Amino acid sequence: MIRKLSEWWRQRQGERLDIPESLWDEVEAGLPFLGHLSPDERAHLRQLAREFIAEKQWSGAQGLQLTPHIQLAIALQACLPILHLGLGWYAGWVGIVVYPGDFIIPRQMMDEDGVVHEFDDEVMGEAWYGGPVLISWFEHPEDTDGINVVIHEFAHKLDMKSGDADGMPPLHAGMSRQRWSDVMSTAFEDFQRRVDGGEQTLLDPYGAELPTEFFAVASEAFFETPELLRCEYPEVYEQLRSFYCQNPLIHGAH
Repeated sequence: MIRKLSEWWRQRQGERLDIPESLWDEVEAGLPFLGHLSPDERAHLRQLAREFIAEKQWSGAQGLQLTPHIQLAIALQACLPILHLGLGWYAGWVGIVVYPGDFIIPRQMMDEDGVVHEFDDEVMGEAWYGGPVLISWFEHPEDTDGINVVIHEFAHKLDMKSGDADGMPPLHAGMSRQRWSDVMSTAFEDFQRRVDGGEQTLLDPYGAELPTEFFAVASEAFFETPELLRCEYPEVYEQLRSFYCQNPLIHGAH
């Protein structure tokens, strides 16, 4: 009953948002990878985006003024991975902090001798377990160098649903954890070898850092450049197709 009341409240709040059709069209035109969605899926994504905007707590950092365009663009991209999973996959946290471009996060790291090193890490986004998602906003897509910051960070949030981010989100009934582990680890090791060998990979080389980064980078490619991912790692594509319950290569398929 409580869950149903929560869903009802979220839907009502989303419906209260006054988003003109012209703004939907303008934002969606800048997200061409939504083109594979059927009309029903497009309508459902819009509803999820409405509820997502209403449910989360938004803030602009470093003087960035959040606009309806920025919020809608982020919401549509964030909700694309959970189009057939539901907003419950983003439960347990509320904050979204948007920065005007890259930002700095102070880090501490202890080396093998026990010495703590402090440094500034320039990042485009970061997802915190149980906490907010930090995202860079770029007015011009070309400034991101082919990286989808939103899908990347929200893939981390899905990964964290099973605990620590390790590249294995909670899998659906009928999916094999062993099969997922075998496919992902084999692909990750191959990708890491290629990147370490100096190859100019078509997928973002950042995916070679850790299994969780490979999952996030593969998720970006799954939605933005599905042909590329299926060509490079067809078994990874199939695992993500099963997990996201979508097939971006086929119009309107899920």
